[in-house]
Amino acid sequence: MSRTRVIKIFKKLHKWPAIVIALFAILFAVSGIVLNHRQFFSPVDVSLKLLPSNYTYNNWNRAAVRGSVDIDDDSKLIYGNIGIWETNDNLKSFTDFNEGFPTGIDNRKIYSIIKFGDTLFAGTQLGLYKRPAKIGEWQKVNLPVKKDRIADLGIKGDELLVLTRNYLLTSLDGNNFTEIKLPEPVGYVRETGVFNTLWELHSGELFGMPGKLLDDLLGFVTIFLSVSGLIHFLFPKLIRRRKKRKKKVTSAVGFKKKNLRWHNVVGYIFVLFLIINTTAGIFLRPPLLIPIADKKVGIIPFTHLDSPNPWFDKLRRVDWNESSNRYIFSTSEGMFFADEALTEKLIPAPSQPPVSIMGCNVLKPLGEQNYLVGSFSGMFLWNANTGDVYDFFTRQPPTSLAGLARPISANMVAGLVSGKESAFWFDFNSGAKRIASLEGMPSFPKMSDEISSKSPMSLWNVALEIHTGRIFENLVGPFYILFVPLAGICVLLVLISGFFVWWMVYRKK
Repeated sequence: MSRTRVIKIFKKLHKWPAIVIALFAILFAVSGIVLNHRQFFSPVDVSLKLLPSNYTYNNWNRAAVRGSVDIDDDSKLIYGNIGIWETNDNLKSFTDFNEGFPTGIDNRKIYSIIKFGDTLFAGTQLGLYKRPAKIGEWQKVNLPVKKDRIADLGIKGDELLVLTRNYLLTSLDGNNFTEIKLPEPVGYVRETGVFNTLWELHSGELFGMPGKLLDDLLGFVTIFLSVSGLIHFLFPKLIRRRKKRKKKVTSAVGFKKKNLRWHNVVGYIFVLFLIINTTAGIFLRPPLLIPIADKKVGIIPFTHLDSPNPWFDKLRRVDWNESSNRYIFSTSEGMFFADEALTEKLIPAPSQPPVSIMGCNVLKPLGEQNYLVGSFSGMFLWNANTGDVYDFFTRQPPTSLAGLARPISANMVAGLVSGKESAFWFDFNSGAKRIASLEGMPSFPKMSDEISSKSPMSLWNVALEIHTGRIFENLVGPFYILFVPLAGICVLLVLISGFFVWWMVYRKK
């Protein structure tokens, strides 16, 4: 095949896929920049009216409610992605209980609330908050950790337990906290998931702040290459029209040449970085995610993942079991037992319920050793002492106990609300449902207009929906899952063919 023929093929491979993917590449880039700076963009919300209809809350779905806590005999709080709301009439009506949180729904994305003495503590995506149980406002609590993303709260006797994604914190007064690095588990091997490594490589976080800034730069480079590429495609038509009208085209021709020159220069400087970033990204969504989901690799030295903490970004839930005098931790690696002093190696539960890779959403004690465990893999009754596990809905043993590898269940458990006369679980897709054994009780009330109007979606979450392609589900149905891998492959084709066009045609120029 002649050199001219090869160049023509590469030009076509670069031109037409680039035209198709350019706008989507810009969406990837802009949303990626937002995702890299969650705290900075946390005050910015997007009205649900501006989003596809499937993002509107329906029957308290989409993790609107994660749990509840009793303030006293008459008052109860429900909490979740809608913030915190108080009910004084057995779930019939609700009043806003979010006074004091910073602006932005992302700042009141609540994972856990607990009453410690006369004070309420709320664990959020962006820190720990407290307030008096009756009158007052939420105030931020300073914690002795760099990342204060709260995973769970608990009580052990007269101690408050605060679990972040990395450490356990304890406090006797709710003001002063002791940071505890949990011992490594039995049989610990210092490695991490392939998924985690590619995730941090794609976001740049693998190399700390310099890596995130480089990732932002790649986002701006993607925007520039997409826009300048579209200009190069459209300008010849503009020049021809100006010629037909007998107008000067000198300035337009000059701009076209400069635009192409900078498109080439920026492209060949960053092409390798863009290829690496894009390749990492397409493995973070199915179907390419499936073969790497449970694979492990060694930790790359001197990176963000190179932490002396064996539980770095792995902790999800905690409960102090008084009858057995031990802690129970739900982690991204499964369920573990720990001694009271937290000095011995953590012991993996020999038999445990399936838990989705997205994490445990419900860990509720039902007695001395029995727990209700809920996640996107379903809900299960688990005896921590005997290891017996039963599906909560069917009362049958689960078909597989490989919890972390189990796919998403038909019952995607996002939360649980229970009281003296009522109990509901919340499916991520369909919302509030009565507990089967209490079918005679009334349904969970309809979400009020006030709660709906005060529960928009954060800009960060909108960016996540765009970046993962879920925003297109309303248009293409379940095929949206192929958006990221197909778009990524298209981007790779454009980058690689563009590099060869530059190498063979423009490099010497």
